[in-house]
Amino acid sequence: MEKSNDDDRDPWFAPDKLYHVLFCLSLSFFFSLLASLTRYMFLRRNSIWIGSILSLAAGAAKEAADHMGIFPSAGASAKDAVADVIGVLIAALVLYIRKHSRPDSELGQTRLVLPL
Repeated sequence: MEKSNDDDRDPWFAPDKLYHVLFCLSLSFFFSLLASLTRYMFLRRNSIWIGSILSLAAGAAKEAADHMGIFPSAGASAKDAVADVIGVLIAALVLYIRKHSRPDSELGQTRLVLPL
């Protein structure tokens, strides 16, 4: 059985896929941190969701730009989108575990809050 031509141009295990995972993972951490530092309780309480959604939106915007030819790439790729989702899922899992594994003594501590 021969590989399809699409698999040759866009392999699953390419450095590009790792970049997509790391990019969305980093954006999820960054946006979640920003949301957790605001003075608005809704944003702090939902910081993991907010970070994940904004990161996925950035990944989708990048794929749309690739499809329109804005960036020099092979074009939009479903495999790139899957790599974006994997990065967001890893970040969300790490953030969830970190948030729910704090000792009770940390919950009463004063936190830094940005005046946004």
